[in-house]
Amino acid sequence: MKKILLLALLLTTQAFAAWPHKDISQAVFAKSVEERAPIDIITEIDNSVKKVYFFTNIRHLKGDRITHRWLYKSKVKAEISFDIKGNRWRVWSSKNLWHRWTGEWTVEVVNQNAEILLTKTFEYKKS
Repeated sequence: MKKILLLALLLTTQAFAAWPHKDISQAVFAKSVEERAPIDIITEIDNSVKKVYFFTNIRHLKGDRITHRWLYKSKVKAEISFDIKGNRWRVWSSKNLWHRWTGEWTVEVVNQNAEILLTKTFEYKKS
C-alpha cells in the first residue's frame, strides 16, 4: 500500500513539475489562437509582426478571476481579466505592438488577490 501511495505521489509531482504553475498547465506566446489552442508558439519575434497572443490553460480555479498584465519597460500596457468558469478554462489575450516597442515584453498572470501566479517573457526584435 505504501509503495502505491508513494508511486502515485511521485507521478503527481512529476506531472505538475512540467507545468509552469500548479494551476496553469500551459502559458505561451503565439502568433494566433484557433479553436482554443495557440498556433505558432514563440519566445521571440521580429517587429514586422503587429500582434501577439498570450494563452493560458487554467486548472482548478473555477470561480476565480485572473488577469493577464502586459508590461513593457516596467510599464503596464494592458490588463485583461477573465472569470474562470470551469475546472479547465483556456483564456488568451492579445496585444497590438508598435514596431518601435522592441525589447523584452512580459505578461504576468495575476489572481484576484493581486498575487502573481506566473511571469512569462518574449523578445520583440528589430527586423
